[in-house]
Amino acid sequence: MSKAERWSERLLGYQFNDPSFLRAALTHRSVGSGHNERLEFLGDAFLNYVIGAELFRRLPRAVEGDLSRLRAKLVRGETLTEMASELGLGEHLYLGRGELKAGGFRRASILADAFEAVIGAVLLDGGHDACRDWLLGLFSKRLGALPPAAALKDAKTRLQEYLQARKLPLPDYRLEAATGEAHKREFEISCHVPALDLVTAGHGRSRRAAEQAAAQGMIEMLESQA
Repeated sequence: MSKAERWSERLLGYQFNDPSFLRAALTHRSVGSGHNERLEFLGDAFLNYVIGAELFRRLPRAVEGDLSRLRAKLVRGETLTEMASELGLGEHLYLGRGELKAGGFRRASILADAFEAVIGAVLLDGGHDACRDWLLGLFSKRLGALPPAAALKDAKTRLQEYLQARKLPLPDYRLEAATGEAHKREFEISCHVPALDLVTAGHGRSRRAAEQAAAQGMIEMLESQA
């Protein structure tokens, strides 16, 4: 039994019938042929399905938007990178010489992609039911510690809902300044709620980020006055 197979059995909690699936899942494209990109595609699709179905089962009263936000939190790249790191997946990757020297075994995108590829490998090796049960076991703690769906809404959405609930006009976002060179821009956006005579400002490396910061500032101002 290879080192990767022992790792899979001990930490992943899955024993492969055909170890070639595991090797393919752990092989980065920098190695050449036989890499994990097709398995990554398959794993990504199955992960979204399994987590979506489990949230649908657990939260019978949740609306579509809330289910989508909760699923996105669980399957986003940051979460998969975190899980891959916890499992020590990077130590078992097959990388090309250049990628290995560059520290690819620690790179977030490579870890997240490889984690999805492992999911695809388990699906092909063990079938739908085995892969689903294995995945739900891996995600059990995160599924049991989900925040309220409303907490996942971005600041602009929460501000809009706050104002609509009080039958007030929607906020007005204005670009006040854009400074810096093209590759290092800094935006300043103001958020106006004329009906309440309130204005806040937000800064960010993109216009969207600055708008979110301005909206968050407005929410905090409104909550402090409540």
